[in-house]
Amino acid sequence: MKKNKISKNWINKQRRDIYVRKSKLEGYRSRAIYKLKEIDEKFKIVKNGINIVDLGSAPGSWSQYLSEKSKNSKILSIDLKEVKEIFNVSHLIGDFLDENNQSKLTNFFKDKLDLVVSDMAVNTTGNKDLDAISTGELSINAMNFSVKNLKKSGSFVSKIFMGSTFNEIVQNCKINFKEVKIFKPPSSRKDSKESFIICKKIR
Repeated sequence: MKKNKISKNWINKQRRDIYVRKSKLEGYRSRAIYKLKEIDEKFKIVKNGINIVDLGSAPGSWSQYLSEKSKNSKILSIDLKEVKEIFNVSHLIGDFLDENNQSKLTNFFKDKLDLVVSDMAVNTTGNKDLDAISTGELSINAMNFSVKNLKKSGSFVSKIFMGSTFNEIVQNCKINFKEVKIFKPPSSRKDSKESFIICKKIR
């Protein structure tokens, strides 16, 4: 009964959500598109003719935005799930944490990367602290991958949750990048613990 009530609440919240309605009208696969759009409008991370990796890309709305906004760019996304085809985006199905898959990501490009974006998060367990720690570990792994594979002028954007790993992630990013900002996009739900860390220029 409780699960049904939660599902019903979620459905009602989705129906009321202006960004859910907007994404359907504009042909995007999820409301998450607007988070990346707002990050890009504020921090100018997406440019033309660059190498981009999209981590945790399903259902594909961030890749849709990158494909539309970044002309003549090489874009590769990865997720555990299959993603329906997107113009000018190649997709790898697999676990980002697998070193073989990380090699596939880097071997796809002839040069180092200009931009790594990550909307990765674990499937929620209901334990917010545990979820924050697990998603934090994904973020740290994404940052380590970015530091190794980005050009000196490159940028890294990742979802992070408020919680015990938050300060550790911010500290690690400040060690590795010259510019580090935390931003909660207007389209991020108010009751969500998520923020995004935007890092530019490798030290």
